[in-house]
Amino acid sequence: MVGAGPGGLALARVLHVHGIDATVYERDASRAARPQGGSLDLHPESGQWALRLAGLETEFRRRARPEGQDLTLMSKDGTVHHRQSSAAATRSEPEIDRGVLRDLLLDSLPPGTVRWGHELLRAVPLGDDGRHELTFAGGGSAVCDLLVGADGAWSRVRPLLTDAQPFYTGVTFVETVVPDADARQPELARFVGRGSLFAFQDGKALMAQRNGGGLIRTYAGFLVPEGWTSASGLEGAAPDRARALLLDHFADWTPRLTALLRHCDDTVLPRPLMMLPVGLEWPTAPGVTLLGDAAHLMSPFAGEGANLALHDAAALALALARCVPPAGDAVTGVALTSALRHYEQDLYERSAPCARQSAERLRLCFTQDGARAVAELMGNGGAP
Repeated sequence: MVGAGPGGLALARVLHVHGIDATVYERDASRAARPQGGSLDLHPESGQWALRLAGLETEFRRRARPEGQDLTLMSKDGTVHHRQSSAAATRSEPEIDRGVLRDLLLDSLPPGTVRWGHELLRAVPLGDDGRHELTFAGGGSAVCDLLVGADGAWSRVRPLLTDAQPFYTGVTFVETVVPDADARQPELARFVGRGSLFAFQDGKALMAQRNGGGLIRTYAGFLVPEGWTSASGLEGAAPDRARALLLDHFADWTPRLTALLRHCDDTVLPRPLMMLPVGLEWPTAPGVTLLGDAAHLMSPFAGEGANLALHDAAALALALARCVPPAGDAVTGVALTSALRHYEQDLYERSAPCARQSAERLRLCFTQDGARAVAELMGNGGAP
């Protein structure tokens, strides 16, 4: 596998449960090389199912935050259009920080499974038997019998299967952080609550979510042309200047919401949202496949990205385990290609509706009266 995100690690773990060895190549120098981002809600039929197959459900529930399902939806003046509490939730979808989930998966793998500091430069097929040669930055190489691209939006494996490339959704996020909010900004902490607070209006958004350790992570969202962060002066700006620029864009929003930006630390990270074509498919090829964002990158507005990646991983692991002969003989190329074909067909059927929903909800959130539109959707049984 290439990529030690949730999908690649979950695949390695479920394969390990079934007695199949795997190696994960990861470009990061170590597990602590960079922050892993915000919080995830794992769904029973996908993310939680995968962790159950990985034998990690109990530990997941110990580390997760059920109260993270609390949600408040409002417009820019602070008018609340929808509120839900975790106690009243009809589904158990507890939140877990991305870093905590990654540590859970990493700690479940045999030592040496993840090869840190291995940035893939290229993968080349060796004949037609499914083997591939991998070349890494720094000059190292490896040969594998099965190559799985779990390497995200800008996958180096995906070009082996399709020419499709990510394109801009029309929305850019700017990520900010308020650390230790309960102690440092108690009023703001009470305002956000135990879970998430979303505000949408005028083609803009402030989306705040609780993470572990009292941290509040906020995504300021803008419906803007590609390259806006550079044109606006935000990219590369000093933290004080970046905060001022962001606050200018929300000048007519209630101070209770803009406090998320006023009190943030020096973390100001622009993140243009990219996506792959909805319904992307490719011809099955011997010895190589994709999972997660490498296969079906979409915006976060369906809440399915990590859930799909975990589901992909577990489904692929089961498909591979089923094609291993009981006597421990080598897997035939025909059996492996058939397993990949069935896995990929299942992936297409699961991911396409989620990608479509994600694109539709992004459009809905960034309308002029986004909060009201989203509240109406939720009132009709939709999720935020």
